[in-house]
Amino acid sequence: MSQHIQIMSPNMANQIAAGEVIERPASVVKELVENAIDAGSRRIEVFVEEAGLKSIQVIDDGEGITEEEVLSAFDRHATSKIISNEDLFRIRTLGFRGEALPSIASVSKVTLETAEDGKPGRRVVLKGGELLEDQSAKSRKGLKIAVEDLFYNTPARLKYVKTLKTELAHITDTINRFALAHPEIAFKFVSDDSTMVKTVGNKDQIQAIAGIYGVATAKKMKAIGKESFDFTLSGYVSLPEVTRASNTYITLIVNGRVIKNYALTRSIVEGYGSTLMVGRFPIAVITIDMDPLLLDVNVHPTKQQVRISNEKELGQLITDAVKERMRQETRIPNALENVYGSEKRKRHSATEKSEQTRFQFNQDSPSELKPVLNETSEESRLQKEALPEVYQLNDYTDDYKDNVLSSNTQQIKETHEEPILKTAMNVDKLTKTHSPFPELEYLGQMHGTYLFAQNEKGLYIIDQHAAQERIKYEHYKAVISEQGTDLQELLVPIVMDYPADEAIVIKENKDKLEEASIFLEDFGQNSFIIRNHPSWIIAGQIEDTIKEMIDFFLSRSTLSVGKFREAAAIMMSCKRSIKANHYLSSQESIQLLEDLKKTANPYNCPHGRPVLVSFTTNDMEKMFKRIQDPH
Repeated sequence: MSQHIQIMSPNMANQIAAGEVIERPASVVKELVENAIDAGSRRIEVFVEEAGLKSIQVIDDGEGITEEEVLSAFDRHATSKIISNEDLFRIRTLGFRGEALPSIASVSKVTLETAEDGKPGRRVVLKGGELLEDQSAKSRKGLKIAVEDLFYNTPARLKYVKTLKTELAHITDTINRFALAHPEIAFKFVSDDSTMVKTVGNKDQIQAIAGIYGVATAKKMKAIGKESFDFTLSGYVSLPEVTRASNTYITLIVNGRVIKNYALTRSIVEGYGSTLMVGRFPIAVITIDMDPLLLDVNVHPTKQQVRISNEKELGQLITDAVKERMRQETRIPNALENVYGSEKRKRHSATEKSEQTRFQFNQDSPSELKPVLNETSEESRLQKEALPEVYQLNDYTDDYKDNVLSSNTQQIKETHEEPILKTAMNVDKLTKTHSPFPELEYLGQMHGTYLFAQNEKGLYIIDQHAAQERIKYEHYKAVISEQGTDLQELLVPIVMDYPADEAIVIKENKDKLEEASIFLEDFGQNSFIIRNHPSWIIAGQIEDTIKEMIDFFLSRSTLSVGKFREAAAIMMSCKRSIKANHYLSSQESIQLLEDLKKTANPYNCPHGRPVLVSFTTNDMEKMFKRIQDPH
């Protein structure tokens, strides 16, 4: 190997840049579509063969490139979007680094045809960065670019390409997110003569959501909006019963750019509190507008990771917006939908598909979806939101897509914490909803597990364990979190022995236990002595409770103080709540319902399971054929 310093050839430099910018076929699609958006396009069509490895073609109706500047577009760092140093701090375009076209051309064959409105066009062909053809051509306004034989001259890159289905999933996901971020643009994506995505581009984001996730899902999306001095927030989030197995269905858009940001994704989830099932994530499309001075999009070659000033403030704004929206929703699941929702969806799948197809492919009638969603006016939205919503826990029609995307699509990196710490253990600060907890008349108990109650609307079934778990969780969360909790001295101190490895962990993290009012004194090599205990611990359970908290801490010593408190509250509430096959007296049952009514969130246990479900009077009449269920 030569030890002499040499200047790289332009083509070698472009190939190295391609390794950073062009990771897979979806990267090519992303860069070319970003350029089309920046060019002011209102219609963008993408065609691929063999998941983009054979060919990728992007056609737009944007401004096009002037005939004289076509070749300059393939020079590295050539850009029309950055002129001065000041422009770096006020970036409003998606592409600006000037690396995409030369990088793509260095690892493929590229054919570009372009023209400005009313001016002569030009056609150029490059392969491996070398110019093969350059001539005038009659071209329509806009740009048509074809990329063929991707990575033909860099076979090492092909080793990192997955199966065709995986690569196609990445491209589809990329187009989906562009369509969500830019509902004003009509997108069409065709793979091997099969139309995968088609949106109308009428500026209505809820229709873009319907086109991508389906009409039924769109009906379950709720609009959010909130502003602060620095940020303007808008978008849609799904009801807690509409969830997916991974966070890949959360789309964050900042100044028109789709980004990945774990902290902001977590802020969305935290807005739901403990209303989400453990291990499930909502569908969300969140648009954030801010002064470009607060945003640094030049921290990564792919521009998907960005640096945001006042990120914590933005995260809190998102959490508050989601939380406020969820407060407006009635969250008592309908029992029949809970059990039979899957079968109902199967029966109506043909209708659903026809509605979605009618929406997606009727390009000339962008209002077609309006009668289906019927959510164009705020009045109709509020009328619908006043009706009880139902859970759909048993059937997630897009779970197959979850598995593909969660295993194949590059995702926001998760921490090592269990799903319960990313959902149920988020601080549940939800207050009473606009639809108050119903007044219930207790009727009886079934199998020592379920309580029955009624009111004028119908029958309610309460899971007694989940109900008491919610009650105790809110109690423990409050007392464990209190600073300076009252302590009670033990008449006989408790000595606890641990293996050497566990004793080391305890000694290094005593402060976290002290935050929960568990004070340990060293008592020999691997032993500790406890002289007092929090007064909230029930007499007769002192030693067992303290041991449980320490054991729980040992299994989760990496948690922050706040999350340890939260996790401890969940653990305590679960262990201390009545279980199945435990019979209650009528007075105990009535008291349980009264205590449940006083909680901040009476609808879910801290793990996200429903506390109660309902049969409406109408449901009962259908079951007994007093009224006919329409087919």
